[in-house]
Amino acid sequence: MNASPFQSRRLPILPIALSAVTALAAGTALWVGRQARKAEHAHPPIGKFIDVDGVRLHYVERGEGAPVVLLHGNTVLLQDFIASGLIDDLAQRHRVIAFDRPGFGFSERPRDRLWTAEAQAALFSRAFTQLGIEAPVVLGHSWGTLVALALALDFPDQVRGLLLASGYFFPTARLDVALTAPVAVPVLGDVLRYTVSPIFGRLSLKGVAKAMFAPCEVPQQFFDMMSREMMLRPGQIGANAEDAAFMIPAAQEFDGRYHELRMPVTIVAGAEDKIVDPEAHSVRLHEAVVHSKLLVVPNTGHMVHYAVPD
Repeated sequence: MNASPFQSRRLPILPIALSAVTALAAGTALWVGRQARKAEHAHPPIGKFIDVDGVRLHYVERGEGAPVVLLHGNTVLLQDFIASGLIDDLAQRHRVIAFDRPGFGFSERPRDRLWTAEAQAALFSRAFTQLGIEAPVVLGHSWGTLVALALALDFPDQVRGLLLASGYFFPTARLDVALTAPVAVPVLGDVLRYTVSPIFGRLSLKGVAKAMFAPCEVPQQFFDMMSREMMLRPGQIGANAEDAAFMIPAAQEFDGRYHELRMPVTIVAGAEDKIVDPEAHSVRLHEAVVHSKLLVVPNTGHMVHYAVPD
């Protein structure tokens, strides 16, 4: 039977659709890359750089006295500690060093290794030696608490004390891990962080910030200090996703080692934290580390260092 005139003129829909999607993805990737470069030009580094084991780390240092090291959580940059007022307050009586963790801000995150909490801690241990930071108190917030713990457990002689704020300490199910897991997958993740992820991030960033600060309002200085575009660069989106993927395994590993902590440990959490359940993590860690001190701040959420910087 001869094909009908309609059938003979049928267009190859699938190839055309694939070509259109490919062109759209390529155009989006070019736009995302351009936005990242514009963000870095508009918001240049505010600190110094040090090369540690082939990794360029960006850090801010202020003040004199006994050293305090600050390690930020996911999503944000070291400017989080400037916006909260912690750096200025501490610098009045301490030597304060705040790092951009690998892949965040202007710190590099080479793809020749897995950036677990232990790997990040080993990098900072060497940075301490190069910068002459002797036995600091290490303050970690959120994901940064895992790096602080890894430093204290793997390099105990280099840590004088720990302050763990809004931390995740025990393996529990996390929706954010499931949602960001594809971005951490090689190849697929590269495509996502140059296409879908930055667009979704622009739509959700304000909501994420509200959830982090709830029940408190997001302070004006938070976004004044940290550029949205810097937080939405493909490299930082990838670092966020990889860190999220390593979070549960890190807590699983450390769960059996908390008894090894011998230095002073202070645990701080917001009672209304919607990101990390303070009862399941901070209170439980206090029970596991018998010599620790615990402060659960009422009417405060995940960004507890803004609410009670003192």
